[in-house]
Amino acid sequence: MMNISEHIKQKRKMNGLSQVELAERAGVGLRFVRDLEQGKQTLRMDKVNDVLYLFGESLGPVEIDVV
Repeated sequence: MMNISEHIKQKRKMNGLSQVELAERAGVGLRFVRDLEQGKQTLRMDKVNDVLYLFGESLGPVEIDVV
């Protein structure tokens, strides 16, 4: 199973984008893109969605059943 950082890196490369180009097109900082692709554990979901929107995707809420 692919995690979000691997997924975004793969999408970026499939679309022929550098990290700088991805950051510019998504309206986020280069450091954010680097942190995202390196799997930083704490990232702002709205910024992750800014990146995912470029590929026609988004993150949403997840329901968790607590027993």
